[in-house]
Amino acid sequence: MHFAVIVFPGSNCDHDAYHVFRHILDVPVDFVWHRETDLKKYDAIIIPGGFSYGDYLRTGAIARFSPVMESVIKEAHAGKPVFGICNGFQILIESGLLPGALIINKDVRFLSQDVTLEVDSTDSIYTRSLKKGRKLTMPIAHKQGNFIADENTFKMLEDEDRIAFRYKKGKNGNPNGSTNRIAGILNKKRNVLGMMPHPERAVESILGSDDGIDIFKSMIGVA
Repeated sequence: MHFAVIVFPGSNCDHDAYHVFRHILDVPVDFVWHRETDLKKYDAIIIPGGFSYGDYLRTGAIARFSPVMESVIKEAHAGKPVFGICNGFQILIESGLLPGALIINKDVRFLSQDVTLEVDSTDSIYTRSLKKGRKLTMPIAHKQGNFIADENTFKMLEDEDRIAFRYKKGKNGNPNGSTNRIAGILNKKRNVLGMMPHPERAVESILGSDDGIDIFKSMIGVA
């Protein structure tokens, strides 16, 4: 697989994502500047975390109108894997590729800490090699990560098994206050994933956890 890592003004996790594919998994990957308009040659697209356009107006709201996003949306509709992490998740929601909204954390402050996730759906390219209920440790780093939606959307996500990851149950398990402990969701075709935690920052044991690498291995078909 040949991966594209989209780079916006203000992206700061693009090099982390590139490192995963180039140096750990040893698969082809390119940085793609947000002004590019053709992503046909890539097999999968990563929209990394950061503060695109300084988070002005609303997180992801300006990046959604970058020239590259027309191609991202087109390729997503064609079934190509598109993975948005943190700010990337926010951009996917603003682009209409994923439902719901991400609002300010319940304690109204930026959170930078490790969290424990539970794998909820294994029916996707991202989770096919993971076991349902498996616990994964990885960091979060965001202020607007509180997932909300209307009742019909929550019912749809539950009924269609589109909740990929949840924050663990119990005290301090869901630090941003996301409804139903939602940490990551899939689109209807299951080729688009958005999640607030950072698996690309949990790919080597020296970082404190290597749980995140299994999501990327799943993408390229390595169990």
